[in-house]
Amino acid sequence: MDDAILFFATGFGLGWIPLVPGTFGSLLGIPLAWWMLGFSRSSQFGIVAFLLIVAMPICHVAESLLGGSDPAQIVADEFMAFPIAVLGLSAVRNPWVMALAFGLFRLFDITKPLPIDHIEALGGGLGIVLDDVMAAIYAWLVLAAILPLWRRYGRS
Repeated sequence: MDDAILFFATGFGLGWIPLVPGTFGSLLGIPLAWWMLGFSRSSQFGIVAFLLIVAMPICHVAESLLGGSDPAQIVADEFMAFPIAVLGLSAVRNPWVMALAFGLFRLFDITKPLPIDHIEALGGGLGIVLDDVMAAIYAWLVLAAILPLWRRYGRS
C-alpha cells in the first residue's frame, strides 16, 4: 500500500524529476481541471472538495514515508489543488487561458506570498495541501479579475 500511495503522491513518478518537480507534477492538474470544467458549478465544487479530502491523507502518509517536511517529490497537492484556479470559470476552457491559470498558479506556489508561507508551516497533509489551495485561490482571483477584460478586448 505504501508503494501505491507514494506512486500517486509523486504524480506517477513526475515528482522524482530533479528540476522543478512541482511544476512537472502540476501539469497533471491541467487535464483534471479541463475535465472538471465540463460539469456544472455545483459539481465542480463537489469534485474539488473530493480532491482535497483525498489529497490531505495521501500527502500526509507520503510525507511520513519520505521523511522531512513537505518533500519536493510530493506533487499530488499541486495537481489536486490546481483545479481550484479555474473553478466556475467557463472561459478557461480555452488553451491560452488555461495556460495563464497554470502560470499564475505556479507563480503563487513558488513565490509563496502571505499567507501561503505561514499556511505551509501547519505541517503534515493539511499544510502540504492548503498552501497549494491558497496559491490556486490567488490564481483564481487574478483570473476572475482579468477574464472580463479578456472577453471584452482580447477574444478572437
